[in-house]
Formats: sequence, structure tokens, C-alpha cells
Amino acid sequence: MSVMMNSWSILPFPTQAGQVGGHEGVGKIVKMGAATDNAAVKVGDRVGIKWMAGICEACEACRAGMDAHCFRGKISGYYSPGTFQQYVLSPANYVTPIPQGLDSAAAAPLLCAGVTVYSALRKTNADSGNWVVISGAGGGLGHLAVQFSARGIGHRVIGIDHSSKKDLVLESGAEHFIPVDGTDDVAEAVKGLTNGLGAQAVVVCTANNAAYGNALDLLKFGGRVVCVGIPEGDVVPMKCATPSLMVGKSLQIVGSAVGSRKEAIETLEYAARNVVKTHFRIEKMDNLTSVFEEMHRGELKGRVVLDLSS
Repeated sequence: MSVMMNSWSILPFPTQAGQVGGHEGVGKIVKMGAATDNAAVKVGDRVGIKWMAGICEACEACRAGMDAHCFRGKISGYYSPGTFQQYVLSPANYVTPIPQGLDSAAAAPLLCAGVTVYSALRKTNADSGNWVVISGAGGGLGHLAVQFSARGIGHRVIGIDHSSKKDLVLESGAEHFIPVDGTDDVAEAVKGLTNGLGAQAVVVCTANNAAYGNALDLLKFGGRVVCVGIPEGDVVPMKCATPSLMVGKSLQIVGSAVGSRKEAIETLEYAARNVVKTHFRIEKMDNLTSVFEEMHRGELKGRVVLDLSS
């Protein structure tokens, strides 16, 4: 939605008029192009298309395994036509095979939201048993982050979100829930749950400047904030990131943009083993506008998967 509305100030240029939107698409291969004889996929296979639609595999970023930073990367729905169509062209070497037994609709949100939070959690430096705070824990990214963190890695998770999302956050595996509405001091609430110390890591999944504004205050000494959600509009610095606080508590701030194709495969393997389950509902393509409006109001719980079948 942010790409469609050109609301991310980090975008290098506006989304071109008439572009086909969408990413996180799942479907079956119906035709293979020339020079794909040695591809790892074949006609009839179920595969997924990620946020990164393709990479050059030759630049320094690609060689470092940082797909999202490919100098000539293709982005679904922005640089290249997205998945809001019945047939999509995609590089045979960059689609992601969907494991047997994993429902296509359940797999779709994992191809961006899932791999994004999985990659972010790998950057927290938090061990099993450490406290991890997930901001925006009831959203499309957040509810998956809670599951990967609590069930996949073994973190003790504190979820933060609007009170209406409490049940989803706790069902996803959070040990505690802090509602942003009705909590006067979130930092004190976190410290009260962590022996007065704070968490080892905070993963900010929400695109909310206020969540970034207090993220460092939720950390213990040596803690790390991992930035995932990108607020819309004008760029607002993290007001709590003062040199005295950063140095005094040896804190770190790390950015995390989606993930590699290796991490995408690992993400789907977690889901195939039922470690992670996507909370989603299915809507027809005709309802896209109302879904976007729900997202814009911040009322969407989990994810929506669009059914493009006739």
C-alpha cells in the first residue's frame, strides 16, 4: 500500500502510473522459458514470488548474500509488475518453492512478512531464554515475529500493540502483552516484567514513529533495537537515540530489510513444520480497496490474502 500511495520518503522515485501492484504471490508454474533446463523448478511446481522479484547475482551486495540491496534488483509492484494478476513472469532461479503440505494461502504472507521478521530476529543477537519485545505484535509482520521468536527460537516475548489485538498476540506465543492504549509508561511496564532491567532486544515491526521514539528505553544494557517497519511521510529521527544513552548502556540500532532467498526457504520450512502459522483471511480481488482502507486505519489483524482465481 505504501508503494502504491508513494508514501515512503525513502523510495528513489514515484511508483509509475499503471504499474501492477502486489507481492507475496503463490501459484503454479505453467510455462518455462528458454535456458531453464537446469532450473530447480519445473512446470506444475508451486512457487512463490517475494518482495524482491529478482536480483543480478553479480554485484557486491548479491555476493554478500544481501539480496535486498542488489544494485540492479527488481521489486514486485514497484520496479516490475507485481502479483495482482493471474499470470506473472519471474526468474526461474529466484522463485521460492513451496513445501508440500503447506497451504498456498498460508504460505503467501511468509514470502515477505515472514522472511522479513525471521531475518530481523536473526539480527537481534538474543539467545533462547532472553527477553525480546515485539512492537506492533498484532500486525501482519508482528504476529509472525512473535511466533518465530517464541516458538522458533525460544525467546521470552513481550508483545506491544493496541488492546484489540491482545488475543492474537498471546495466541501467537507472547508471554506478556502491553497495550499501547491504556499504558502510561511502556518502558516502566517492560522493566516491571524483566526484573527492572529491560529486554535484550526490541524488534519494531510497526510503521509508527512513536514506537521508535521509546524503543531504546525498553532495552537492558548491551541491548539492540532492530528496525523493520518504515513510517510514512517525513523522516523523523529516533528521539531517544542520544549519544549519552547509547554509550552509557552500550546499545545498538540495526536496520533489517526483508531477507535472502536462503532465509525465505528456511521461513517456509518453519511453517511446513507447523512452528509458525499465518493468521489470515481470504478476500476476492474486488475487495482490495476496502482491505487497503482497513490497513490504513490500522485495524487489520494479521494478513489478508487475495484470491485471484475466477
